[in-house]
Amino acid sequence: MTEPPDDPAGERADAVRNRARLLEAAAWLVAERGAEHLTMHQVAQAAGVGKGTLFRRFGDRNGLLLALLDDVEADFHEAYTCGPPPLGPGAPAKDRLTAFGRALIERAADETDLGPALGRQIPCERRQTTHYGRALRHHVRSLLREAGVVGDHALLAHALLAFVDLETLDGLRSEERVTTVRLQDTWADLVRRVTGADER
Repeated sequence: MTEPPDDPAGERADAVRNRARLLEAAAWLVAERGAEHLTMHQVAQAAGVGKGTLFRRFGDRNGLLLALLDDVEADFHEAYTCGPPPLGPGAPAKDRLTAFGRALIERAADETDLGPALGRQIPCERRQTTHYGRALRHHVRSLLREAGVVGDHALLAHALLAFVDLETLDGLRSEERVTTVRLQDTWADLVRRVTGADER
């Protein structure tokens, strides 16, 4: 039996389908043309919906990019929360934290990785407030606590993540010509110092 048009469940299902179609169209356009060239008009056209639907769903271009970023980051989130060690559970907290930062640095250097490509198009302050940004901070905070670090875990997480922020990494690479290996080694050194691993 067909649901009446004003049925709330039907509206929700339609909204879910529209969102998925819009994000699929946006991901395709980013892969084809680059995140920096993505426009709301192109996405609406590729998805076959009106621009009004797109703006109602995501607010603006940044809102669309943030939603797409959360979708793209789902695989990495699963890798560091449920995947094999040392990135995932099963390794000491210090080793997991080291692997986590190394992975972020490697991803930032990978021009084919959609996550960093999208992140670069979103203002830092908005990126930090996303599910993606909160999940990164929560993960680092949890690992610091698990490693037995004494101190303000929330602020220490902010401090550590500032080193692997896209703007910081891009600046060090382009202006200082710092290599990915050197950045990863420095991250490992930071983790050793913060966790006090050298003293044990």
